[in-house]
Amino acid sequence: MRVHAEPLDAGVTDVSWLNRAARGIRAFAKKKDVPDNLWQKCPGCGEILYRRELDRTWSVCGACGHHLPLDPALYIDLLLDEDSWESRWDSVSSVDPLSFRDSKRYTDRVKSARKATGRNEAVITGSGRLDGLPVNLAILDFGFMGGSLGSAMGEKIARLLLDAVEQRNAAIIVSRSGGARMQESLLSLMQMAKTSAVLARLRREGIPFISLCVHPTFGGVTASFAMLGDVNLGEPGAMIGFAGPRVIKQTIGGDLPEGFQSAEFLLEKGQLDQVVPRDRMKETIATCLRWMCDGRDVSVPGPVRR
Repeated sequence: MRVHAEPLDAGVTDVSWLNRAARGIRAFAKKKDVPDNLWQKCPGCGEILYRRELDRTWSVCGACGHHLPLDPALYIDLLLDEDSWESRWDSVSSVDPLSFRDSKRYTDRVKSARKATGRNEAVITGSGRLDGLPVNLAILDFGFMGGSLGSAMGEKIARLLLDAVEQRNAAIIVSRSGGARMQESLLSLMQMAKTSAVLARLRREGIPFISLCVHPTFGGVTASFAMLGDVNLGEPGAMIGFAGPRVIKQTIGGDLPEGFQSAEFLLEKGQLDQVVPRDRMKETIATCLRWMCDGRDVSVPGPVRR
């Protein structure tokens, strides 16, 4: 049986109702605003990660365990008990003692860093409680001129450590830095000696100091307080060293071992005591503090077990 098919437009004199319907559909379909930075690519495995999931896992990739950079303020939430943080020495900030100039004035660079981070200096200092234990905590901010060690950072850390001596609180420093601040030349290098000297006083007083190195920790920071902990910890995959691998390779004129300067490499060579994932960091530090204090309250005077 043959069916007679008329042309599509046969007998249709007005198709404007289709156009009107399409306009109506478009009118009801409102454009939704999609937030920026909703997704992030994992540097370790290339997986596309949902930002809200990263917030839940402390910026650790759920696919490969790669530890992405964590905002310095979030280390307060990661390590300290809720509502126990009290900021200290916020007014200490950088000046330009050498009137340093290159392509841009040092004071302008500091102003830009303050505007970008909302902080006066490349370190956050304060006190709180970690699993009920009183601690003094310093966290370096890589977003502030690469977390570089200058006079103001050295002064803030020294004051915080002296507070630890007076209050008999354990001290913790989270290091993430490119090294000493070149714009302050010799004055920045002096901070290595100053912070090391105060840490020596903590040791004499029997007050625990725990150093946590996160990616990256280099230069004068590694050569001073970052490696002077009673316990030195590192995050998985963190690169830790003095000079960068490219500089070392050019200097020695040879290839470097696989994984050179990674936290796992330093653990194998005895420069770190443990590599700890973020979700176990608070528990691990609390265990170390209680072990070093031989079960007593950290704030009670007495010798630390070595």
